[in-house]
Amino acid sequence: MDFFSLALELFRNADHFIFYIAENYGWWVYFVLFSIFFSETGLVIAAFLPGDSLLFISGAAAAAGALEVSTLILLITLGAILGNTLNYYIGSWLGNKIYDGSISWIDQSALQRTHDFYEKHGGKTIVLARFIPIVRSFAPLVAGAAKMEMGKFQLYNCTGAFLWVTSIVGAGYLFGNIPFIKNNLSLILIVGILAALVPFTFAVIVQFVRKKILQK
Repeated sequence: MDFFSLALELFRNADHFIFYIAENYGWWVYFVLFSIFFSETGLVIAAFLPGDSLLFISGAAAAAGALEVSTLILLITLGAILGNTLNYYIGSWLGNKIYDGSISWIDQSALQRTHDFYEKHGGKTIVLARFIPIVRSFAPLVAGAAKMEMGKFQLYNCTGAFLWVTSIVGAGYLFGNIPFIKNNLSLILIVGILAALVPFTFAVIVQFVRKKILQK
């Protein structure tokens, strides 16, 4: 099974995945979730992982009693912070090499979109990117390559991780077990991800059009 198939399967059956791990392996479920969010934010090759859906479903699982919500939020937030920090250092180490196309495992189109967004919004990108799939895996890499000051990066990093995790886990905790949402969870999560991508896509299009106009 390739990475895309794995991500699709995890997305489609994330609720069963979390409940199964919690019921059969107890506290190991927290380690698994920590590892997933550390990987998604720390390694660009793991950008396919369905972070937002897992956060929402984890909150719903906590509301159902399968997980302890404060422990869940603490460990996932820590994983997201440490993942971004690792990604920052990878970007700092690679430097300009990440832009020349010689590193095959980096998606150059996603990297360029993230870089353009970063150039426009500066440090706020580290916070905003948390809520945008794919982009959140590239933002700390770009910050490291751009030599963003570490103290400033960590301020945005920790703030973004806390807001991202608490808001989406909280939404899952409050609304995830409502019958209509529970029965239509996959569709709702897809709509949510698409909605999160709209502002980023719009910003990229506007910037592209602006560059074309200035070139004329």
